[in-house]
Amino acid sequence: MIHPILIVEDDRKIARVVKVYLEGEGFRVTLAERGREALELASRESISLVILDLMLPDMGGEEVCQELREIGDFPIIMLTAKSSEEERVAGFALGADDYVVKPFSPRELVARVKAVLKRTKKGDFSNTGSISFNKGLLIINGRSYEVKKKGNAINLTSTEFKILSVLAGSPGKVFTRGELVENALGYQFEGYERSIDAHIKNIRQKIEDDPKNSSFINTVYGVGYKFSGIIDA
Repeated sequence: MIHPILIVEDDRKIARVVKVYLEGEGFRVTLAERGREALELASRESISLVILDLMLPDMGGEEVCQELREIGDFPIIMLTAKSSEEERVAGFALGADDYVVKPFSPRELVARVKAVLKRTKKGDFSNTGSISFNKGLLIINGRSYEVKKKGNAINLTSTEFKILSVLAGSPGKVFTRGELVENALGYQFEGYERSIDAHIKNIRQKIEDDPKNSSFINTVYGVGYKFSGIIDA
């Protein structure tokens, strides 16, 4: 399968170099220099992954990321000069799947692209159909990668789905942040463990009636998180 990649980068030199490296690995690459252009392309074309620069001339990359999340569930790798831990965590909170800081090695970026695509294809429920929890309140389908709450489809990012599937795959088991990074995201993931907190917050906002009093994902203080949903008979 040839994966179509969308690069959103206004620095033409960087965009061309990354395009050459990705095409050399068999990817099909489309370039966009502005946020609005990227949103239009993502709306009408099939996209497997987006590489998104946060510093764009027409709109903020954070806003572009949020609007891309409304268009599809393809993974997003943020490309930016912002390198502090707080900025990285903020990026993950917006729905980014990985974060690459400039200046970077094109070979490293290609490796990140491959790693993200690999982990978005697999989940702990990958060989199962729908699994229902709490009398049908939450349904997770590992084959279609769909999650439903009270019968309504929930739009999770690929990373959020991975984390939820790992937790829900072992109800009651407490996972440390490090274990979630390892089991849900893979050894290749180089984000901070604190990014897990941002992802968990996003998941709770989407699947819980009251995110501050979670029915499904509980915090085990000083340790990590566990899934408390009950599988329907």
